[in-house]
Amino acid sequence: MRMATWQQFSEEAPALAEKIKERFTAAKSHVLATVRRDGSPRVSGSEVDFREQDLLIGSMIGAMKAKDLQHDGRFAIHAASAIDEGGADAKVSGKAVEITDPAEVARLQGDDGEAHVFRLDLTEAVLTWVEGNTIYFDFWKEGQGLKRLARPDNGPVVEVALG
Repeated sequence: MRMATWQQFSEEAPALAEKIKERFTAAKSHVLATVRRDGSPRVSGSEVDFREQDLLIGSMIGAMKAKDLQHDGRFAIHAASAIDEGGADAKVSGKAVEITDPAEVARLQGDDGEAHVFRLDLTEAVLTWVEGNTIYFDFWKEGQGLKRLARPDNGPVVEVALG
């Protein structure tokens, strides 16, 4: 089953997609979580690339994160910032699908040499930020749409209207 492309997510939740893209383009390296063959987690540094309708990551040939994704495509990638200083954290997760057509890889890679290229199909996207004494969470889940949760000053988490 094909999950949502970056474009599909952007069409369903444009404001959230724009904010998440801002976070991922604000810094070069992010934290990618993959699943090792034995089922344990692995975290690696990774760059993202927004190309056409897709969100992509690349990897050196034979790198462990590429082997993880070839075996089990589940991933999460996190673009962090100092939320206590007015920034936001962005996370997306889903399934990475390797692009194996050599012509397509070459087109996407340009002159960067041989590499693995993966399209990140999304099942979930989250933006977290602090405003005043409240922490906010904007969530998008494939097939469930968008919602916002808030937790004021260590109080209970509540759903709030988007706006």
